[in-house]
Amino acid sequence: MTLILLPPSEGKTGRSRGRAVDFGTLSFPELNPVREQVLETLAKVSASSDAFDVLDVGASLQHEVDRNTRWRTEPSVPVSELYSGVLYDALGYSTMSSGTKRRAANRLLVISAAWGALRPADRVPPYRLSMGTTLPGHGPLASVWRDPLSAALEDVDGVIVDCRSSTYVAAWRPTGDQADKWVSVNVVRERDGVRTVVSHMAKHTRGLVARHLLESGKDPGTPKSLHKLIGERWNAELDRASSGWTLTVVEHD
Repeated sequence: MTLILLPPSEGKTGRSRGRAVDFGTLSFPELNPVREQVLETLAKVSASSDAFDVLDVGASLQHEVDRNTRWRTEPSVPVSELYSGVLYDALGYSTMSSGTKRRAANRLLVISAAWGALRPADRVPPYRLSMGTTLPGHGPLASVWRDPLSAALEDVDGVIVDCRSSTYVAAWRPTGDQADKWVSVNVVRERDGVRTVVSHMAKHTRGLVARHLLESGKDPGTPKSLHKLIGERWNAELDRASSGWTLTVVEHD
């Protein structure tokens, strides 16, 4: 079955009331020990005087940093509603049909610095933490999650459509047989024969690509069949990379 990997967004939607996170209900329960260790350290860091420096955020985000200290009691939010921003606006989960949402439940996976891996139905509190952070006592978070995620996702055998940024790719990079079906989605803008990368547009297009795959109802079994499916809507090029494949969506002005 096709797996669509998404990055989290910096913007997250909280709630004023509701039940706290229940680890027993989360996908990939084998990740729970690491989740709890990371979150406990995050709470201590967020309450410290050097929180802004460690988390690499400005003082204007004080309320989000404070919220990190309350992760055990903060109301949890379904992942399908938690993340906001350009990619998630384009994905448009709330406007999907019931059939498309069912496919999203099984095929979408958000790789998170705080939670490792999450599916749309998982409920977690909003948090402020990037995979590029180095947590005291843990080291770089991408390294913290690398082995646990490799173990949790070792049974993935379908095409892996990767819409993540490089920061999150560092936390789990498919290898071996999985790499043969790993397709990273890149987006470029072409004007007068010159191609440039525009991050805002790339996020938007990746969200549209994910939605198109889910709405199609198809389950491409190979990178080439994925290319054909994406080619129904976009000008796209498939290339073999040193590890896996690269699908480049070309937007024209």
